[in-house]
Amino acid sequence: MVNKAFLKKNYLNILMICLLLLIVFVPSAKAFMLRGLMEIGLFRPGTTAATSPEAMPPAANLNGILFKDINGNVVDLGRLKGKVVFLNFWATWCPPCQAEMPSIQKLYTQFKDDPDFVFLLVDADSKLPEANKFMQKKNYSMPVYELASNIPEQLFKGTLPTTIVLDKKGRISFNEEGAANYAHKKFIAFMQQLKNNKD
Repeated sequence: MVNKAFLKKNYLNILMICLLLLIVFVPSAKAFMLRGLMEIGLFRPGTTAATSPEAMPPAANLNGILFKDINGNVVDLGRLKGKVVFLNFWATWCPPCQAEMPSIQKLYTQFKDDPDFVFLLVDADSKLPEANKFMQKKNYSMPVYELASNIPEQLFKGTLPTTIVLDKKGRISFNEEGAANYAHKKFIAFMQQLKNNKD
């Protein structure tokens, strides 16, 4: 009798504790919650304060930073000068990475046929078969790579997810650690602006 009364009285508290435990111990539940928060307008990428040109590394510093796809094709970051590069470091087990993936897929779908844009999704664990299997399971079509060389801390300090956008001169124009909604209209406008910049 006491137990039933206790349960009835504390039903909402018990429900909240169960929900919290689910979010803490089930990565896909945490990713689902983060994705929901993105949809209501939280986790917008901050595109207003791009790195100042003096602080941006010149394109020459990017030469020799290599990425390899599952077929062995190698991309040299330094050779992508003249293109806007969207570079995302992620892992299959990372809930914030999973949460932002649908927005990256939308962004990729919008720009994939434009030769001025290159998308590099880099599996930080360097487990390409597993990463590609994850992409297929989720019906994502983004190209997945692994590191094929050392990478400077300026680009990746180890936080997942990390997203870098390089302008056409190879300068870091955007650097975000943590999940964000890359399908947001302000970010899309930012990408278009980088494409149209002449300097």
